[in-house]
Amino acid sequence: MKIFNSIQDFTTNSATVLTLGTFDGVHKGHKTIIDKLTATAKAAGAASTVLTFFPHPRMVLQQHSDIKLLNTINEKAYLLEQCGVDNLIIHPFDHAFSRLTAEEFVKDILFDKLNINHIIIGYDHRFGRNRTATITDLERFGEQYGFEVIQISALEIDEVSVSSTKIRNALDSGDIVTANSFLGYPYLLTGTVVKGKEIGRTIGFPTANIDIAEDYKLIPPIGIYVVSSIIDGKNVFGMMSIGTNPTVGGTTRTIEVNYLDYDGDLYGKELRISLYSKIRDEEKFESLDALKEQLVKDGQATRAFFQNLL
Repeated sequence: MKIFNSIQDFTTNSATVLTLGTFDGVHKGHKTIIDKLTATAKAAGAASTVLTFFPHPRMVLQQHSDIKLLNTINEKAYLLEQCGVDNLIIHPFDHAFSRLTAEEFVKDILFDKLNINHIIIGYDHRFGRNRTATITDLERFGEQYGFEVIQISALEIDEVSVSSTKIRNALDSGDIVTANSFLGYPYLLTGTVVKGKEIGRTIGFPTANIDIAEDYKLIPPIGIYVVSSIIDGKNVFGMMSIGTNPTVGGTTRTIEVNYLDYDGDLYGKELRISLYSKIRDEEKFESLDALKEQLVKDGQATRAFFQNLL
């Protein structure tokens, strides 16, 4: 998949089949649109192209928006590539872009710059300044500029019955299983392994301390979770703590993963962590020995989870 960091950077010698949107989560509902995109592009002998935006429009247009996103921009790119998309355009969203009229957007961007011959959109898509233009306007522009509009019906979208808001709500409550059922894949956290206090190593449970640079990324609530990561080409199971480590007097939230049956050096590595289920809430134990006893149980629960999964 080719990635372009703005519409201006995009170049092509052939026609494109396009869809556009924020696609936060790249969930099952989005997958309905992406599957139609790639199938249409293949039939037309054209390049499947996704136009998305960063920052999220709500971050720009709603002054006090505190929205947390399901994907970092790199996670979104990874997920769209897995869907078979040929081109991804990540356009910087700002107030000037939001002020484009519908016709300016269609002529100057979709037609002149992106060279579309098909556009795939959801049944309720609105666009242009103040989002006033509708599917009817887009079809009229399609006749004028020579591209076809393919609408994903309400029935097709509603059959999936998924929204990014539903997923955020599930994650905010620690319900990873429900979130994953909407997503169609395990929720992802991506970060770099950094030095920690190394207390886990002293009790036989060394952890990888994960630093997630993107402050807009939605982090599930404090607790212990079943996770896995691909490390050196192998799928490694683990248990992850999101919390403050109250047993040792911690007060700052950290994200730490104890990988089962793995003892390599992970410092400085970027890890993609797949979340499957919450084991329990964080607790404050009377001693490190009591904490260790619980971690043994957590490890057993983690192994049992994956044995049942496999």
